[in-house]
Amino acid sequence: MTQTRTTCAPAPTTTGLTGAEVAERVRRGQTNAYRDRTSRSAAEILRANVFTIFNAILGTALVLILLFGSWKDALFGFVLLLNTATGTIAEVRAKRALDRLSVLDAPSAHVLRDGAEQDVDVADVVLDDVMRLRSGEQVPADGVVLDSDNLEVDESILTGESASVRPGAGDRVMSGTTVTAGTALVRATAVGADAYAHRLAREARRYSVVTSELQEGTNRVLRWISWVIVPVALLLVWSQLRQNGGVAAAWSSGQWRVALVAGIAGVIGMVPQGLVLLTSVNFATASLALARRNVLVQELPAVEVLARVDTLCSDKTGTITTGAIRLEEVVTTAGGPPQRAVLEALAQLSGGSDPNATAVAIARGLAREGYLGSDPARVRTPEESVPFSSRRKWSAVRDAGVTWVLGAPEIILAAAGADAIVEQARARAADGARVVALARSGEPCGYDADDHRLPGGLEPAALVVLAEEIRSDAAQTLDYFRRQGVEVKVISGDNPDTVAAVARRAGVRRPDGGELVAVDARTLPQDPTPDGPEAERVADVLEGASVLGRVTPEQKRAFVRILQARGRVVAMTGDGVNDALALKDADLGIAMGNGAPATKAVARLVLLKGEFSALPGVVAQGRRVMANTERIASLFLAKTVYASLIAVVVSLTAIAYPFLPRQLTIVSSLTIGIPAFILALAPNSRRYRAGFLGRVLTLAVPAGLVAGCATLAARTWLVAIDAAEAQVTTGATLVLISAGLWLLTLTARPLLGWRLGLVVTMAGIAVLGVLVPAVRDFFLLAWPTADTWWVILVVSAAAVAGIEAVYLLRPRLLARLETGR
Repeated sequence: MTQTRTTCAPAPTTTGLTGAEVAERVRRGQTNAYRDRTSRSAAEILRANVFTIFNAILGTALVLILLFGSWKDALFGFVLLLNTATGTIAEVRAKRALDRLSVLDAPSAHVLRDGAEQDVDVADVVLDDVMRLRSGEQVPADGVVLDSDNLEVDESILTGESASVRPGAGDRVMSGTTVTAGTALVRATAVGADAYAHRLAREARRYSVVTSELQEGTNRVLRWISWVIVPVALLLVWSQLRQNGGVAAAWSSGQWRVALVAGIAGVIGMVPQGLVLLTSVNFATASLALARRNVLVQELPAVEVLARVDTLCSDKTGTITTGAIRLEEVVTTAGGPPQRAVLEALAQLSGGSDPNATAVAIARGLAREGYLGSDPARVRTPEESVPFSSRRKWSAVRDAGVTWVLGAPEIILAAAGADAIVEQARARAADGARVVALARSGEPCGYDADDHRLPGGLEPAALVVLAEEIRSDAAQTLDYFRRQGVEVKVISGDNPDTVAAVARRAGVRRPDGGELVAVDARTLPQDPTPDGPEAERVADVLEGASVLGRVTPEQKRAFVRILQARGRVVAMTGDGVNDALALKDADLGIAMGNGAPATKAVARLVLLKGEFSALPGVVAQGRRVMANTERIASLFLAKTVYASLIAVVVSLTAIAYPFLPRQLTIVSSLTIGIPAFILALAPNSRRYRAGFLGRVLTLAVPAGLVAGCATLAARTWLVAIDAAEAQVTTGATLVLISAGLWLLTLTARPLLGWRLGLVVTMAGIAVLGVLVPAVRDFFLLAWPTADTWWVILVVSAAAVAGIEAVYLLRPRLLARLETGR
């Protein structure tokens, strides 16, 4: 056993800095302040929304129209500015809300100044400050250890090594690492930008960035489109010059301006200018809504991920339970009341400088029940102590020649050879109690190369029975996930029987309704890899088990990775330092607001009030984002398809382009722009289904082809009957609007309430566009003649029938794509 001080915490070897010394360092800028934010700055948001490839294309088109065409054809520029401003404002509002929550959630540091210990913001730590480190907290600044009381530090976030290190006096500790046991006094040697702390959270998130199916699918399509737009636009301008007698003739007659405007009209049609914007708005509004519910979203796409989750791995303590426990009783292994020596040993073991929840509950229970008489302060301070470690699962004190060990019964009592008492502890644990064992020995604890080991000659002394408090909202939340098809697995470091009993009380059920299967993780490999030889066996165990106990932090992370390798989308909830590795690797890490700073730093979502019941709200927002983005993506990409088809046919045949930019603006505004904005923000509870991009393309491509063919057919028919140019343009415009509105009905179904009102309103505005003379003249349209009306009705009916047929046949096509046929 390592010799330690007789005090419960490192004794101050210094009074720390004086107020004047702190002020001097602040004046020199030697503080831990470092600008860290949960989101992009307002300038970055503006830049991201303005400087895009499509805005560059449309901006160039706008300048050319203003220089060489009519300002009336620059109407798309107003829509462009409006969309960009809307997206920017929505993201900035969400950013401000998240930043405010981040400030509320900022951790504090413990420093010694003018001889007194005080809590300050991490940013207010200055160079040479004397800091007190405590278990479960991140080291706020780089420093040198002055005094240590069994300090253990997890440096895995820096080194990748899972084993904790035990720095002593004179050793360095790095900011951002996590104290897993013990306490220490440390002098800060590097702060602010010179330290690691303000980079670690970003590094942890960069290690496993949120995978957004929406963003990946949308970006893939946009890359395809960006390669096509410019060549098609140039080909279209060239064909319009040919249609006006060739380049030379068009240049001399001034018709090159008409050709240029026609080419620009084709470009405007092909650009899905609002798709990325509305996707960002969707994420931002969802984050803002969650912020109002005290859910901190640290990466915007995280709101999508929980809607895709099919496996929720939950820690028990602090997640399903409140984390509060209560001492129920202390019984000797013979079943009688405890002796004074046993009670004093428990008081010593629970009275350290930085006790965990179990120690706090024991200390409060001993005082509450009066086990130690009227003066519990008379309990002796132990000569030596070993703090609790989640890796070895026990703590110890040595006093008056006796070593007392408190920890997991399976470990402590197994070492004592008391199998019958282990069964007794297991029976109590099966009823949902948390049971720890107390054993004694005349020998001191040993010490291996990296940690303490149990003393020899252990004898069982007592069982300490504690009860956990279930969260009031746990049962309702777990029932919600079960109904949504999400499998819940409880993964804990506690006794598997205890965990299973608590899980049953909380409402955890197997998907098939059968009895919960609890597995002792000590029977599994300690650190299996997803592609290792043991992965298959572990995966099979995970498939059948709903509860896993005695799980080490390394195993939690390995279990998450193995489930992911089996195609699962995994969310992990937790609050302790031992959950941080698993949260970092999960598809979605969710930390409780009262959790350890290290855990919250790597989580994508933080439930600031620690309310488990907030998760269904996150699922609802994720579903809304995914379902609504799918709707609007179909509209935007169908427009790109029909505009590209019209441009290619016009280019190959050298016929006149049937639209001016202003006419395409009214078409896209009525069938896509305005409806898409409303649909994007509308409620939507549709469950997630895999294959976002496939579903979008199987609707958008054939529907876009039908709309484009119908428009070209109407134009050809009207030209064939010698209709006036204005009639040709009006007929083609109304046919395209009709096709676009029918596609809108498909994405807005069921057509009830406001959805039906939306479609009817857009159709009514389209009719007013040709009915009101001033509007008609502005868009260079005409009131259709009888012949034109017949063409519009016949071709529109054919387009509606074709798009409806696409909708009806689409499930078969999707089924074939899913089966690979």
